[in-house]
Amino acid sequence: MRYLTVIILCAFSYQLNYAQIYEVGVFAGGSNLIGDVGATNYIAPNQLAIGGVFKWNRSPRHSYRLSIISSNLDAKDSKSDDPRRIDRDYEFNGNILEVALGMEFTFFDFNLHDDGNKATPYIYAGLSFTKHDNYYFRNGIQTSENDSSWATGIPMALGYKTTLTDHIILAAEIGARYTFSDELDGSFPKNDALFNYSFGNLNNNDWYMFTGITLTYTFARKPCYCDF
Repeated sequence: MRYLTVIILCAFSYQLNYAQIYEVGVFAGGSNLIGDVGATNYIAPNQLAIGGVFKWNRSPRHSYRLSIISSNLDAKDSKSDDPRRIDRDYEFNGNILEVALGMEFTFFDFNLHDDGNKATPYIYAGLSFTKHDNYYFRNGIQTSENDSSWATGIPMALGYKTTLTDHIILAAEIGARYTFSDELDGSFPKNDALFNYSFGNLNNNDWYMFTGITLTYTFARKPCYCDF
């Protein structure tokens, strides 16, 4: 009975500790807007993006991930390849705060309990909520609506991560954020009374990109191995 109890407790401890490998760290990189103002290059970071990341490595192949990232979105028609935007010459700048929750899948096993260097490409997807101030353009000038909104979106990222030490992980990623909103860049005012100030393609929602690195610290006990 005593041995059975020890085996059961050890097995439970193995499962619990195997699941509870956490990472906490920072994200630093750049952002760029893909909307109705400015250039439409997908990877063209022009403003600083910085935030925090927390992960729960549920298995060697997937992790639950929470991130909070703050940045500016800056767009200038003069940087566009579209002659019509260049002639229009609008400029937009606004702050965003993104809270995202999703799942990260690795291409290869990334078992943090094993010794030695580990590295793998990964993909990430989830759900994001982005707070942004609301604007509209009046006589070509960005004007505040004195209001803010939350835009729901889908974050998608492709990255590569590697262990630097037993507890430090470095990752580089390129991430696109598709939002279910056309209000981020001021081309579609939130206030219905300002609808006449709308412009651009009203059938296309706004995107933005985060390109950067994460540096995280891992912590958890190793699994229990029983020797009988």
